Amino acid sequence: MNAAQDTAGRADASAGAREYLTFRLGQEEYGIDILKVQEIRGYETPTRISGAPSFIKGVTNLRGTIVPIVDLRLRLGCAQAEYNSFTVVIVLNLRERVVGIVVDSVSDVLELLPAQMRPAPDVDSSIDPQCIRGLGAVGERMLILLDIERLMAGLDMGLVAESA
Repeated sequence: MNAAQDTAGRADASAGAREYLTFRLGQEEYGIDILKVQEIRGYETPTRISGAPSFIKGVTNLRGTIVPIVDLRLRLGCAQAEYNSFTVVIVLNLRERVVGIVVDSVSDVLELLPAQMRPAPDVDSSIDPQCIRGLGAVGERMLILLDIERLMAGLDMGLVAESA
């Protein structure tokens, strides 16, 4: 096989591959489309907004943009979050809106091929099944692949307006 054939073979193998930023919430590992991620920041206590749902921790000023901060653990019905030096905010750019999500820690960026993705099982969960793209298998690791835009656009969130 010559170099051109080898390169073409690798291009075919990576066709349909998607990159996901992986993060942890408790014992579970999740992945979100890397193209939705604007930046990753250390956790700083946001300014609380009176009357906001408990999972909206408040807002922060990010270079002149007011960014709502959502504790993803609380949003997904997980145990109470413990904020420590690993806790980070993933700043997302969703439909022209900037939103931050608090997670326990960020792992890495993984490229998943279609063959590594499986449909999510039909089980009762605190996550709307339409917000789960599927499961990603990477060696012994299992990632819950979230449709973060859909999750943040839920009516209970009030953060991202549905497109007309």
